Amino acid sequence: MPHGRPAKRRRVTPPVDDSAVSETVKAEDLFSRAADWDLEDQYEQRSRRKKVKETTRLPTKSAEGVLQNASIDEADDAASDSFLASDSDNEGDSGLVTPPAEPEAQPKIPLKQQVLQTKEEIARLAGLLNEDPEEHAGAFKKLAQLGNGAPLPVQKLVLAAQVAVYKDAIPGYRIRAYKDEDMSSKVSKDVRKTRQFEHGLVTNYHTYVKHLATLARTKSDDSETASLRSVAISCACSLLLAVPHFNFRTELLNLLARELLKREPTPDFIKCIDTVQNFFKADDDGAPSLEAVGVLSKLMRAKDFSVREEVLDLFLHLRVLTELSPAHVSGNATNTRLSKLHGKRSKKEKWEHRSKKERKVARENKVVEKEMREADASVNFEEREKMQSEALKLVFATYFRILKERIPHLMGAVLEGLAKYAHLINQDMFGDILEALKDIVKRAENLDDVDEIGDDEQPTTNQRNFTRESLLATQTAFTLLSQQDVSKSASALQLDLSFFSTHIYRTLYALGLDSDIELGPKALHLADPHSRGQQEHRNRVNVSTPVLLLTRVLTSILLTPSQPPPTITATAFYKRLLSISIALPEKSALAVLGLMGKVADKHSRKIEALWYSDERNGDGVFHGESDTIEGTNVLAVGSGVWERELLKKHYCPQVREQSAAIDKIITKSSQR
Repeated sequence: MPHGRPAKRRRVTPPVDDSAVSETVKAEDLFSRAADWDLEDQYEQRSRRKKVKETTRLPTKSAEGVLQNASIDEADDAASDSFLASDSDNEGDSGLVTPPAEPEAQPKIPLKQQVLQTKEEIARLAGLLNEDPEEHAGAFKKLAQLGNGAPLPVQKLVLAAQVAVYKDAIPGYRIRAYKDEDMSSKVSKDVRKTRQFEHGLVTNYHTYVKHLATLARTKSDDSETASLRSVAISCACSLLLAVPHFNFRTELLNLLARELLKREPTPDFIKCIDTVQNFFKADDDGAPSLEAVGVLSKLMRAKDFSVREEVLDLFLHLRVLTELSPAHVSGNATNTRLSKLHGKRSKKEKWEHRSKKERKVARENKVVEKEMREADASVNFEEREKMQSEALKLVFATYFRILKERIPHLMGAVLEGLAKYAHLINQDMFGDILEALKDIVKRAENLDDVDEIGDDEQPTTNQRNFTRESLLATQTAFTLLSQQDVSKSASALQLDLSFFSTHIYRTLYALGLDSDIELGPKALHLADPHSRGQQEHRNRVNVSTPVLLLTRVLTSILLTPSQPPPTITATAFYKRLLSISIALPEKSALAVLGLMGKVADKHSRKIEALWYSDERNGDGVFHGESDTIEGTNVLAVGSGVWERELLKKHYCPQVREQSAAIDKIITKSSQR
């Protein structure tokens, strides 16, 4: 027996038949036979089905006497441990993985049925939220998930349904964001339930607003994608008007502001314009308007004011003009209203003796009234005026920046806004504003003096109406001195408006012959077939017609109580207005004659020299074509009112009656 440890006997596979063993192939001959291999054909002929193993073992009886069938796993274990286990069962699985079976295709649901199912689910979720929103706060998320991966009509339906649901579910107050410690703090059951509902409402509403912003930023030429984008913008507009007090108002304003920066007046653009206008008109607090003005002015500066003038005209719909100068409410009424609102007694209220108990009850009632005012979200007038003043500062900053940079297509809109809010401008800024307005008027005069315009200036002329801009600039200049106490300090500020008066006097003849004097800036204009090129609308500024602007300016020049015009100024304007009234259209002639009637009633002594030649004391000859008031020499020979004879034979009866009424006023004045 040999020394050492005996070798361990190992289990080996059964011997294989020598006939089944192929001959040994050398390494150099292995690759030469590769062309004879037919692996793809062998793989193709293999079965794709996975063989189901069956056990052939007999059932066994347990210790309790219960028969148990042998499991497949036990049979596999027994077969693997068996020495005589055959490889015949695994001939088809020699190292290859059988691919899994393909899942059966789901039946495709028709689109009409999907829409119907979505409507039913929306109705169910909306009913739960309407019944008890605090109990079913999770329905907000389920409602939003209905549109995930759904067809386009279903997505539109879900977006519109969420707007209606949030309108009903959002409370009348702003919800602050809850932190983790707030949600985990010890509170009563009802408070915890309310907090969970508010937290779920704010979270899902924020997700919905962000989804709307994402859809609104989508740019695609596909009509279906564009329609979904329009639905998202409509939903944002509805939310901004319905719940302007709620959270994430800034996100909705930014969404609309990005749409307003476009240069094309698309239907979505017009819808956003109308929404912001109604948003300004319905604001009673002042904070939403201030935020909207801040967003618009910031984005306009970022775009270098490359926006349409309709966007700048949105500032004209602010309630600043009526709220900061309530002319329809007297001072006593305003003070009484403010004193009642803030719980203060006015000085005129009679003092009453109260006992100690009555004073205590009054203090308690005062505290209760204060809490009720806070609960009712009553408006604090002082805070509102402060916010409106801040909004007005932003508006004026935008206007002055546009005036400084001389942006052509926005000049008219800026002048319209300045003419409307001029009485609210600080007096320290009057000098700079008047200089800017004079530059605009001088540019208009220089353009009128040029007979031929080069090709480089023609597009600018088409885009801007310099005559209209000069009228707006003149109106703004006179409005600066026609409100508050500015007119009393005009001499102290050394503000001379004779430049603007002379300009209006010089342009009266041109305005009288203007065929578009009664057409507003948004009126339709037919292109001239004889023009050399297709032109756009020349009047691209706001709402007032040229004749309306002219009557406003003439009212400021001739009918300002604090600054009555000199005799020569009143007479020269009256004579020229009579001359142009012959050529004016019917409505414009009536407007001018109505103004002349007021001037005749107020300054009859100054202008009656036109009717009676013996009262004229001027030397020389009348020059009706002069560009200056003094150069006209209106009190000289030949300056009678021969135009009234033509006005008496005018085709319009109202014009004839108005002309006769002016003659009666002058006749009564001379008989006094």
